[in-house]
Amino acid sequence: MSKQEITIAHSPDSDDAFMFYALATSKVTSPTLSFQHTLKDIEKLNQEAHEGVWDLTAISFHAYPYIADKYCLMPCGGSLGDGYGPMVVSQRSSMQASDLRGKKIAVPGLLTTAYLVLKIYEPDFKPVVVPFDKILDAVQEGSVDAGLLIHEGQLTYRRQAVHCVLDMGKWWKEKFSLPLPLGGNGIRRTFSPELRAEMARLLHDSVQYALDHRQEALAYAMQFARDLETELADRFVGMYVNSYTLKYGDDGKKGIEKLFDLAFERGLIPNRPAVEY
Repeated sequence: MSKQEITIAHSPDSDDAFMFYALATSKVTSPTLSFQHTLKDIEKLNQEAHEGVWDLTAISFHAYPYIADKYCLMPCGGSLGDGYGPMVVSQRSSMQASDLRGKKIAVPGLLTTAYLVLKIYEPDFKPVVVPFDKILDAVQEGSVDAGLLIHEGQLTYRRQAVHCVLDMGKWWKEKFSLPLPLGGNGIRRTFSPELRAEMARLLHDSVQYALDHRQEALAYAMQFARDLETELADRFVGMYVNSYTLKYGDDGKKGIEKLFDLAFERGLIPNRPAVEY
């Protein structure tokens, strides 16, 4: 009996690789489903989710209101920053968060959650879309006043001659006492509830396997760690693959609701989506 093929797309990052390790290497399997994995930049995945390209896809939470007609949020696989998150950096050591108004800021994409949260914090700035791994270069070249860092840049910026102007995860935690929801996974609405539930179980089991076999999964994830040494990669993975990834819990769900509430109130998203897991 042939298996139904499910297309899975996620970012080529150490945390996503860690999360999907068991599915990608058949440590977790299904008797009825097979999986085809594709790796792409998160902003590209956000755009392709508009078109319904993938069966299961990593997305920024910012993208969800635009694709909620095609995808449900999965109840696991999320990345939340609990007191940490994307950050704005600048070469100017004197720059403060209150100075961001009107500034030219390099951002990794207009559908990233990092961009949305920065707009919630400071709506009046000039975004310049730059590939996420080139943002530090843009800051150092002086083509922008500041840069919005995601992924490993949150840890590696200290190697460069820049300083942190704003840690948005820390600001969010202090203001709302909630974790900051950054990315999740969407699954096609056209799938049956039974198939969606089975995929949620498999993803949960993949995350649990990685957490239970950390060194094994980390060794796999290191090929996507963009020159991070093992200790730093392990720290980064731990930031975004943890208990919230297994299950959002009350605080995680409240964080998602708060993000959409604030974004809709400020006119930053077209609708206030009903969040379905």
